[in-house]
Amino acid sequence: MTEFDPRSLIADSRIGVLATIKSNGLPQLSPVTAVYDRDSDVIYVSIAEGRAKTANLRRDPRAAIEFTSPDGFTWATAEGSVTLIGPSTDPNSQEVDALVEYYRYAAGEHPDWQEYRDVMVADKRVLLVLNVGRVYGAKLR
Repeated sequence: MTEFDPRSLIADSRIGVLATIKSNGLPQLSPVTAVYDRDSDVIYVSIAEGRAKTANLRRDPRAAIEFTSPDGFTWATAEGSVTLIGPSTDPNSQEVDALVEYYRYAAGEHPDWQEYRDVMVADKRVLLVLNVGRVYGAKLR
């Protein structure tokens, strides 16, 4: 039997559950599309300004993201500090460039980059950058 590497599950997963800390100290959980850059040990998530998770992270920039295998018997959690990039009012800004790179990493090329950039501004999208400080998990079967 091979040893379980939680980073492999994170790298192979796209859907995770993001945990942020509410002002009352309780966790706030949100399903998110996450992209893991193994080389830099960073997880990227596109979120929106005005949402609870964004407000929580602006107040307390710590988070965890949990990933579960499709069969439900393997899980991995990454914890760390978060940097938020954006939102921007300019579709050609560095903040939107960062969201373009996130999209490319997650899904490849977009059929209409100008449309994507305009939507990122209209939706007040923010790029969450989680610098992985700790990873743990288990393979139950």
